[in-house]
Amino acid sequence: MRVLLTGADGYIGAIMGPMLLEAGHDVVGVDTGFYRRGWLFDDHRTHPKVISKDLRRIEKADLEGFDAVVHLSELSNDPIGENDPGLTLEINHLGSAGLAEKAKAAGVKRFIYASSCSTYGAGGDEMRTETSDLAPQTAYARCKILVEQSVRPMADATFTPVFMRNATAYGASPRQRFDLVLNNLCGFAWTTGELRMTSDGSPWRPIVHIEDICGAMLCALTADRDAVSGEAFNVGADSENYRIREIAGIVARTFPGCELTIGESGGDTRSYRVSFAKIRERMPAFKTRWTAERGARQLRAVFERIGLSKEMFEASPFTRLKEIKHLRETGQLDERLNWRAVEPV
Repeated sequence: MRVLLTGADGYIGAIMGPMLLEAGHDVVGVDTGFYRRGWLFDDHRTHPKVISKDLRRIEKADLEGFDAVVHLSELSNDPIGENDPGLTLEINHLGSAGLAEKAKAAGVKRFIYASSCSTYGAGGDEMRTETSDLAPQTAYARCKILVEQSVRPMADATFTPVFMRNATAYGASPRQRFDLVLNNLCGFAWTTGELRMTSDGSPWRPIVHIEDICGAMLCALTADRDAVSGEAFNVGADSENYRIREIAGIVARTFPGCELTIGESGGDTRSYRVSFAKIRERMPAFKTRWTAERGARQLRAVFERIGLSKEMFEASPFTRLKEIKHLRETGQLDERLNWRAVEPV
């Protein structure tokens, strides 16, 4: 299968590209390139060719000849979305919906979209399924819902969109992110020897390793069309629903000598537990391989191998909002997140 992978130079894309190649697919990547300064370690894997192009500027001609699109390329995460909700709508909703329209017009048969369990927002203690009411708390989550609503009606006998509502990601990637809960806690445990939580850590959060996210997308590429077309799937495992303080406890136990303190109740309204029964039923080939404990051990091993320092941990390329601010402040990006041309000397 010939696959176009958007966001190929991102946190998940850096794992997805090699996995697609290793599965025998012909892969071309496309990426805006915001986070290319960040390369935490060499993974010794083959990565696909990547074309530098903004999601907003991908044309129908760019999509011709591809059998499938795996779409990861959006402004990623809640803090960036809240920093400029209007721009997030332009890129994440209109850009992604437009990409799907162009893909269908170009004859692409399957469109795999990276949605998010953050759409459940303030879900409380009840297990949320794909038919549960959605309660997005951020512009990022609202855009995920809007994309699903815009693209789902495009499904027909020739075009199969599939929406992967990923749990909160974690795990090691050459394009590492330290602004995700388990990764962030592991970074603090390694560089400071302590985890001082400012909240009581009571909110629920399902988490999933990026290799399991990629495995689910691989399954979605070849799953029976009738089982997946126009459908949303929570991606993760029932056993991987944790309270934030439970994740912190796992991390503290994984990093010897780490001291954990829990604070008072915080103001984060995002709390949701998620059922993953549907993906097990509709895509039986999908199996999760990772747990929070195993993921923390993986990160500890990477930190030991590369000698992760506090400066590396805090470097802006590994935190999405920090890097966007850096690129804007240094004049490399304009206010609409377009790259500025380099002026001749």
